[in-house]
Amino acid sequence: MKNILIINSGSSSLKFQLIQMPEENVLASGLVERIGLQEAKLHFKTGKDTITEALPVKDHAVALKAITNLLMDSEKGIIKNVDDIAAIGHRVVHGGDNFSKTIVINKEVKTKIKDFFSLAPLHNPANLKGIEVAEELFPNAKQVAVFDTAFHRSIPRKAAQYAIPNNFFEKDHIQLYGFHGTSHKYVTEKAIGYLKNKHSKIISIHLGNGCSITAVKDGKSVDHSLGFAPVNGLIMGTRSGDIDQSVIFYLVNQLGYSIDEVSDILHKKSGMYGITGYSDLRDIEEQAAKGNKKCQLALDMNAYRIKKYIGAYAAAMNGVDALVFTAGIGENSDVIRSLVCSEMDFFGIKLDEGKNKERSKNMRSIQADDATVEILVIPTNEELEIAKQAYELDMQV
Repeated sequence: MKNILIINSGSSSLKFQLIQMPEENVLASGLVERIGLQEAKLHFKTGKDTITEALPVKDHAVALKAITNLLMDSEKGIIKNVDDIAAIGHRVVHGGDNFSKTIVINKEVKTKIKDFFSLAPLHNPANLKGIEVAEELFPNAKQVAVFDTAFHRSIPRKAAQYAIPNNFFEKDHIQLYGFHGTSHKYVTEKAIGYLKNKHSKIISIHLGNGCSITAVKDGKSVDHSLGFAPVNGLIMGTRSGDIDQSVIFYLVNQLGYSIDEVSDILHKKSGMYGITGYSDLRDIEEQAAKGNKKCQLALDMNAYRIKKYIGAYAAAMNGVDALVFTAGIGENSDVIRSLVCSEMDFFGIKLDEGKNKERSKNMRSIQADDATVEILVIPTNEELEIAKQAYELDMQV
């Protein structure tokens, strides 16, 4: 048995799980949110205790220290000291074409993660900060990086290369990389097990504040909506998704915005927030139900974009056996699932609205009896997937 600590470090949050492997027992979990503010919140849960407290957390070091202290607390803790942690698995969003698998972190790996700051500005800096803090607090634990981009290294060149001069692909490595790979890998493996068919064609739809959709054929990613950086594709909480490139030139050349301002608009002020003024889908659904036209439009736009990708990926794979909805919105929003699956009977996609409205934390099928495509809701567990990969790597070394 080995204790694997999983850290998912965001720009203003730090999520964690302590998982005993290979039994896959979650010993503790939680997060610190609103890092950098006086009224940050720490959530800590074990099999016997649930703690929520407000405290000042100026940075990620303070956040992880607070978590570590609770893990070692004489009454509420799980471990005796930091050496009870064998390895720490870190989620890293962008690994470029340097990393196609999980890897032990060293100085060179950290340098490569830093090289991709500009491509994942909301993620990689925070990911690296989590690694550096963990190295200080757990000096004897093996630090392991699991990259969101790794699952998508199987995407063929015909789908990964952009139609710009070849040297940008061959020399500058500008291409589709893909993201949310840990989540897509986890849920599609679950779907393959459910279907009992290793040669299945699955469309995995990861819907949260960040959103992406992946075509998975025979267990391998063959196309994906997010590309060079995690901003295009589906409409997201604050990110625009697909946009005509000429709009960017127009914003700069005609409207006078700087490149940095345009980047800020596309990353932080667009998407559902740009349309409605809300970034949380729960607020948008509530306002839409009250008749808010902008919120109703945003829901329709969101679902329409997803439907277009489903059609494209069904064509790319010459069929589809299952749709998988996952992540916070995909698992919990019956509204989005209903909008996405409506008027899709041409593809054999037909929802059972009764099953769709049922709330459950378990994997479930929600298609109508006469549908030819399975519609699955599968709760993602990126932390468990990271723990499995970190454990397997630790056993190999």
